[in-house]
Amino acid sequence: MKTTNYSTKTKFIFITGGVLSSLGKGLAAAAIGALLESRGLTITMQKLDPYINVDPGTMNPFQHGEVYVTDDGAETDLDLGHYERYTSAKLGQKHNYTSGRIYHSVITKERQGKYLGGTVQVIPHITDEIKKSIHQLDGEADLAIIEIGGTIGDIESLPFLEAIRQFRLDVGRENSVYIHVTWVPYLKTAGEVKTKPTQHSVKELRAIGIQPDILLCRTETQLSMDLKAKISLFCNVPTDAVITAQDVESIYEVPIRFHKEGLDDKILELLNVWTGSPRIEPWQELVRKIKNPSHRVLIGIIGKYVDLKESYKSLHEALVHGGVANDTHVELRYVNAEDLEEQPAEELLSGCHGVLVPGGFGSRGVAGKLKAITYARENKIPFFGICLGMQLAVVEYARMIAGMKDANSNEFTADTKHNVIYLMKEWFDHRSNKMQVRDESSDMGGTLRLGSYPCTLKKDTFAYAAYQEDKIDERHRHRYEFNGDFRKELVEKGLVISGTSPDDTLVEIVELKDHPWYLGCQFHPEFQSSPMKPHPLFREFIKAGLKFSRKR
Repeated sequence: MKTTNYSTKTKFIFITGGVLSSLGKGLAAAAIGALLESRGLTITMQKLDPYINVDPGTMNPFQHGEVYVTDDGAETDLDLGHYERYTSAKLGQKHNYTSGRIYHSVITKERQGKYLGGTVQVIPHITDEIKKSIHQLDGEADLAIIEIGGTIGDIESLPFLEAIRQFRLDVGRENSVYIHVTWVPYLKTAGEVKTKPTQHSVKELRAIGIQPDILLCRTETQLSMDLKAKISLFCNVPTDAVITAQDVESIYEVPIRFHKEGLDDKILELLNVWTGSPRIEPWQELVRKIKNPSHRVLIGIIGKYVDLKESYKSLHEALVHGGVANDTHVELRYVNAEDLEEQPAEELLSGCHGVLVPGGFGSRGVAGKLKAITYARENKIPFFGICLGMQLAVVEYARMIAGMKDANSNEFTADTKHNVIYLMKEWFDHRSNKMQVRDESSDMGGTLRLGSYPCTLKKDTFAYAAYQEDKIDERHRHRYEFNGDFRKELVEKGLVISGTSPDDTLVEIVELKDHPWYLGCQFHPEFQSSPMKPHPLFREFIKAGLKFSRKR
């Protein structure tokens, strides 16, 4: 088959993984991006996922972890959160592709007759579509880092691996690098580090035509030069390209460790790129703050998916960032909302200096979340409600303070006179400048308000004190809205509406005045928090929790 030669402005780094999942390919990709960016290069990133879902938007968080949302409304893999937290890259729809999205595009073209009656096959049609998705990044930055999801040997990953094998033929060896993340386990009973899993993983990769240029060896201990030499010999990789990816106390140490191993120098050597020395000091200072905080707070997180912490990955990191901004170690206590339905809030939330109710979908655990909100409101504990957490704060206030005993959300029941949270049938989209129409019969993803939307803040509020701006933009992922029919009544009863859409129709932030810090926001601020720039709301929430802890 004839290959196409491309002239590229961007150089490409491909990251694959072997042996088993959860080796940290996403973190490795993000750390590499941070290192290369610290050397003055511009970078962009992409995640290619082998699963058949078009996107992770309708997937259960227990299976896939959180759904990360970009400014342009893409529902993406959680690794894009790592990419944006570690780098200044702004990502969107073209930075996350799945098998489902690739196949959907090819099948649509076939139905439209764009293949001129030819037989549509995995090679070349699917692989060409994958390569096309990668080539979109050309010219966007100096370097593009592409992570291939899944594990070498998985049948669904094969078209992506074949596509990147072809990609090197298209762009040339000096414009592409293959990095393979693998596992080097330490067997305590034998007292030995074993290289065989890595050897087998590389053998599998080479069998499909890809010779890795660099190996990132995930391990508990520093690899000796003898072990690196052994891996080098059996995997056909130079010794200086065998990199120890050792377990670390904080994930923000990874760029520092990679630099000590010479990873950034090796990548630039292979790509024939010259830069100055990296500015690693900000990362060193960040790690110092994380490891040596002056204070401590305990935050209770009331969720439905607490058995899988990946479900709240961005939230977890945003709280860490809020702690960094306050020189504070943030200890997290994940509380199952269903347990709160059976047990007193005083028992499960005892000692917490702040209560956070995150987003979620469905009625399971709602009663427990409402109980936690009441506990935080009545005991003057700093409270932060995000998305569903904000909606339930409105429901709780309507029931307990405004006298609307049957107040609820239409998400949970249609049988109420006081549906203070409801599905808005029509609303003006300030991003597209169009009216949007939605109802219960719309596709599940179609009824969501997704991506970045503007919000106008009211002065003399917690929100304004945090942002110090009149107008902000935040990312959304929700279906139901504050019902404006009850706005006047709730405000008269003391609910403060501190943030709205520019036309004042959509309520974005609610607060309480007679409280140390009580705020609920319809959007997801955790998606715009980074260690170098903690989000204002998380910074202020932790500050309030710290102040509360000193009173106890």
